[in-house]
Amino acid sequence: MKPLAAHEIRGTWATLLLPINADDSIDFAALEAEISAIIAADVSGVYSNGTAGEFHTQSEVEFDRVNELLASRCEQAGLPFQVGASHMSAQISLARLQRSKSLNPSAFQVILPDWFKVTDVEAIDYLRRMAEAASPIGLVLYNPPHAKRVLKPVELTQLAVAVPQLVGAKVAPSSPQWMAELGGAACRLSIFTPGHFLATHYPQGARGAYSNVACLSPRGAQKWFKMIEASDPKAKEIEARLLSFFAEHIMPYIAHDGYCNAACDKLLAAIGGWCPMPTRLRWPYRWIDASDAKRLRELAKVALPEMFNV
Repeated sequence: MKPLAAHEIRGTWATLLLPINADDSIDFAALEAEISAIIAADVSGVYSNGTAGEFHTQSEVEFDRVNELLASRCEQAGLPFQVGASHMSAQISLARLQRSKSLNPSAFQVILPDWFKVTDVEAIDYLRRMAEAASPIGLVLYNPPHAKRVLKPVELTQLAVAVPQLVGAKVAPSSPQWMAELGGAACRLSIFTPGHFLATHYPQGARGAYSNVACLSPRGAQKWFKMIEASDPKAKEIEARLLSFFAEHIMPYIAHDGYCNAACDKLLAAIGGWCPMPTRLRWPYRWIDASDAKRLRELAKVALPEMFNV
């Protein structure tokens, strides 16, 4: 797959969720069916080993097998893909990237080392070494709200200037001014934001989403992005209903019940029913019972018909 420049990374990218068997092993048959469904949904791209890919739980043998399967299927289909080489350990993350380079992903996603917060100097040193190993493939910094260090716009701008091989970032803007504060970095990087805020953030300079909405419906999320791209006024109305549904039915699992983000992403996939995705997470993390998905599916169909009637 051709490495993508910043301006080429755009649209709805689906996350590869990790299907887990009752014995805590990976269900690779379900994983292959999931990849097939993502390819059929005609999304802009797919990425492995994000939060819902449970990269932090995988052995190195499992990591290699997951990404070899993804690369093989995406190369056959001509679908851009990114390999998440992330790990809390800088050394393991670097080794994952080095082993995966032969898969020729469109980009590599990485997190900043995540036990001690890295300083500005350490973050630059880390990303420069990762970029050198990845070259000519670019890096996308995965910096969601649950990262140990959540970067401010000025900090992300400094990294973009210091590490030219940094082509993108996943962020969660915390205010209406956040995107404006990026300044020139907004042009240098492909900024991706949370999927359910895409209609708000796209006009502000975001280029797409590594999308939780695609967890619910990859085909529906991509259709919605096309509406956003075309400045269809209905796109904002869909966003308002998405935000309302998430606030009422999804976010309480995190805010009140203490479930992690990956549990909600898998719940969304189970609600959408577009692939054989169990809600189970790997030990020791709790998952949301599949019966909740059945109950919420009927509510989602009423609130968000665009995600189902595609």
